[in-house]
Order: sequence, then structure tokens, then C-alpha cells
Amino acid sequence: MAHAISYSSLIPPNLFILAALIGTLLAWRSRRFGLWLATAAIGCLYLLSTPIVAHWLIRATDALAGAMPRVAANAPPGAIIVLGGDIADSGVPGEPEQVGQVALERVAKAAQLQQRLGLPILVSGGATSYSFDTSAATMSRALESDFRASVRWREDRSRNTYQNAAFSAPILRRAGISAALVVTQPWHMARALWSFDVVGYPVVPAPTPSAQILPRSAGMLLPQVPALLESYYALHEMIGLAWYLGRYRHG
Repeated sequence: MAHAISYSSLIPPNLFILAALIGTLLAWRSRRFGLWLATAAIGCLYLLSTPIVAHWLIRATDALAGAMPRVAANAPPGAIIVLGGDIADSGVPGEPEQVGQVALERVAKAAQLQQRLGLPILVSGGATSYSFDTSAATMSRALESDFRASVRWREDRSRNTYQNAAFSAPILRRAGISAALVVTQPWHMARALWSFDVVGYPVVPAPTPSAQILPRSAGMLLPQVPALLESYYALHEMIGLAWYLGRYRHG
């Protein structure tokens, strides 16, 4: 749990909130440095909370997927891989945990693809530090009960995107499936494609719907909570991909 908290604290905008707090506290002892730190952190936080900056960041992250290397497929996709997302408390005592908003978008896309293409589904995702269930289990329940889609395989050991790929590929290879569609958000697709390339398994991106076109108005320059969340997703993926490039380059 401590590891999860420290990692989250290093990802903007959380980092800027923490820096602003530290700067404010330091201002009581060193006014010049403390005020400089707090002002810089608040300025960065403001920029990340504006729709124009958030939209640019999320679009830049989406575009990274096109630059990722991919293993050439010798056959059309024979399965649908759904990468694990967030888990939410059901809010009802005794009820199992449910998919969060990010995972819900993924399972909805997978169900749509299965209805259209008739391909079997593999859900991939282990437990998190804040959940009792696995992401694979919650997505499987959602697909089968809410979307009337069938799940053939569950990969429930992975703790990150690279492990999603590393643990899912052998399952599909043993089933005789040499390529698959991979479902995740456009801003997460670059890291997903990189991971499957490293493990040597061919995938075709099947992203969830992308962000809408940003309307031109004065509101683009005003802070909004949804924009701050978009900035978080984009920066999380950019930092995560940079780490993957060094950590998993040789598998």
C-alpha cells in the first residue's frame, strides 16, 4: 500500500498538489523559496485543469500508439483481449465489487466486438492493493451479467500492463490463437502495444471511443475537474511508457 501511495504521489497533478503544500509550509521559514515553489506548483495545477491543455495532452498520448512497434500477424485476430481496469465498491454489503468507469468502457467495447465478430474473449487483470477481487473477475461478471457476452479465459495474476501481455499471450497460444484484438482506452493503447510487442504476440488495437472534439470557447481556459482527470490519465501513461521503454525492452 505504501508503494502505491508513493507512486501515485509522483504523478501530476498529485505531485503539484503535494509541492504546493510543501511550498506553503516552507514559506513560514523561507518565504522566498516557499512562495516560489507554491506559486509554480499552483500554476502547473491550473494549466493541467484547463480543457485546452488536458485535451492536447490526451491527444498526444493517443497518438503515441501509432509509433509503437508491433509483431506482424500471420493470421487475422482470433480472440478479444480486454485489459484490466479499475475496480469499484458495489456500495451494497455482501455484493461483489464491480468494474469502475475505465473498465466499464473496455467491457462495453469488448461486448460490442464479440456481438459483431463472434470472437471469444479473454479478460486480463489481477487484484490491486485496494480490492479484494481481481479485475478479471469483475470484468467477467460485467460481461456475462450486464452485456450477455461470454468469457472463455480469465488471466488473473497480472498487476500491470506488461504482465497483462506476458500472462495472456501463453493462454492464447495454447488455444491455437496466433493473434488477437486488444481492447483498452486510446490513451492507454501505446503502453499496451509496446507490452505485446516485447512478449512477441501480435495484436490489433481495438480502442474504446476517443475524446470528443473540444469546442472553441473561453471555457477552454477555465479550470474544470474532468480536464484535471484527463491530464492525470495522459501524464500517467507518458511516465509509465517511459519507464516501460527502459524496464521491459529486453522482456
